[in-house]
Amino acid sequence: MDPDSVKSTLQNLAFGNVMAAAARNYQKELLSNEKAAATSSANQEVDLDELMDDPELEKLHADRINALKKEAEKREALKRKGHGEYRDITEGDFLGEVTGTEKVICHFYHREFYRCKIMDKHLKTLALKHVDSKFIRLDAENAPFFVTKLGIKTLPCVILFRKGVAVDRLVGFQEVGTKDDFSTRALEVALIKKGIISEKKEGDDEDDGYLEGGRRIVRSSVNLDSDSD
Repeated sequence: MDPDSVKSTLQNLAFGNVMAAAARNYQKELLSNEKAAATSSANQEVDLDELMDDPELEKLHADRINALKKEAEKREALKRKGHGEYRDITEGDFLGEVTGTEKVICHFYHREFYRCKIMDKHLKTLALKHVDSKFIRLDAENAPFFVTKLGIKTLPCVILFRKGVAVDRLVGFQEVGTKDDFSTRALEVALIKKGIISEKKEGDDEDDGYLEGGRRIVRSSVNLDSDSD
């Protein structure tokens, strides 16, 4: 037999053996993976069954339900006190409103001051979002006693109360960028920094671009100035 022919035959046999071995190894690997997947699936089913009867999980679930229930009850109680909306009050209502809840934001306004209307718009938006604090407004012309008592000389003036005590204030637009087209978010951040409302984790309600043409400055009967430029 030709030596080259013998060599070729041996090489072919060797190659065939290698391919056969590779095929066997591949088949073993497939079987191994299938068994592992089956075992994992079985374990998962067992784990899920165990979790369904796990007293720790049941306790966590019950605690979460109770926490949500208490939060809902708290919100309802606050709404009964006037939270969750932006309301007009009278001078006669003032003491009861600011002492009846922990955190109160009161806007002293003049109905004809342009900048007071801008402040109203943003406070109304925030009142719906920050239910933990009460948002109210009081016509400064009709509340001369408290205007004098609180030393209010420029409008808009937003006074912040904690348990009936005036702890801070926003005068005009000094802390929200001084411009009339400041955003609701800018006011929200200013109030958060003063600790009268808390930062929310959900998306912020930002309302930019509120700007009407023209400004008016009206002198009131209690000698208040507008903060308009």
